[in-house]
Amino acid sequence: WYQRRVREAVVSTQSTGKPRIVKKRTKKFTRHQSDRYSKLSKSSWRKPKGIDNRVRRRFKGQYLMPSIGYGSNKNTRHLMPDGFLKFVVHNVPDLELLLMQNKKYAAEIAHDVSAKKRKAIVERAQQLNIKVTNWQAKLRSEEDN
Repeated sequence: WYQRRVREAVVSTQSTGKPRIVKKRTKKFTRHQSDRYSKLSKSSWRKPKGIDNRVRRRFKGQYLMPSIGYGSNKNTRHLMPDGFLKFVVHNVPDLELLLMQNKKYAAEIAHDVSAKKRKAIVERAQQLNIKVTNWQAKLRSEEDN
């Protein structure tokens, strides 16, 4: 009972508003026989389908297969390490949607937005006190010109 009491005390000191993100697995699942053939990418997972396949049959010492048990906690799923959720923004009116949710969501400017519109989005985000994750993208190259 003492260890449980100590554990509860530690947990209570860690909760500062943002939940602690716990990943059940951080390594990528490697594709079967990707070490044997260079044409197979290590990170592109494919489920083995063979009748005698030892990975599919889950033999000891073989590669692990992804399963639903590796899923993240529902409360911390899609959370960034700083405690915000991403929201992709294409223009200034999209940014207005985050006005009341600026403590929960952070804006991320879409990759196809021009430098001119990016500047307007970043300025408006500062006015609304909204965090923008990629505020410096495409702005540095414009300053050089």
